[in-house]
Amino acid sequence: MRLLVVEDDRDLNRQIVTALENAGYAVDRALDGEEGWFLGDTEPYDAVVLDIGLPKRDGVAVLEAWRRAGRTMPVLILTARDRWSDKVQGFDAGADDYVAKPFHMEEVLARLRALLRRAAGHATSELVAGPVRLDARAGRVTVEGVVVKLTSHEYRLLSYLMHHAGRIVSRTEIVEHLYDQDFDRDSNTIEVFVGRLRKKLGVDIIQTLRGLGYLIGVEGEPAR
Repeated sequence: MRLLVVEDDRDLNRQIVTALENAGYAVDRALDGEEGWFLGDTEPYDAVVLDIGLPKRDGVAVLEAWRRAGRTMPVLILTARDRWSDKVQGFDAGADDYVAKPFHMEEVLARLRALLRRAAGHATSELVAGPVRLDARAGRVTVEGVVVKLTSHEYRLLSYLMHHAGRIVSRTEIVEHLYDQDFDRDSNTIEVFVGRLRKKLGVDIIQTLRGLGYLIGVEGEPAR
């Protein structure tokens, strides 16, 4: 999953980005509203953490512009304001949830997991495909109860495919949603990661549809 953090406080921005990266996400960052708006308008993020009080362009204006342009990614707003009217304004602009400053980082992570889960149509943080279970809350993958150790890139790939089970996911989409701006986006590496995943999992739940992409079937349907 690829996320965007728009926060003008450099220390807080860095703390949020670090926490998200440690949780297994690819993360881009922006320090003002103009840069944040541009990235959110041109890149396919799975979710955004957006501060309300931003320089150059405030968070509400950024969010309104995204929604007018048809950008539907979940947005978690950060606000230091205590007035309910400010929170209502954020929701009316298109926010999906909010966290008031100061906050615990675990709350931000939990709320983002919930937003990503709901956006993909899942009711819980545990995703299941045959004998494979991915616990998004713990960042853990098991096969028939046995923990499987994956690299961060392997975990991101499996997580994205399992979040979108039942749908064909192209290589281009995977590259756009798994890696931040600074990563060398060579789609050929996806084949390598898929091969490693299959070997580590020991079960072939990932279908390769030549010329189209990859597919993990919904629970109960065998991979081909």
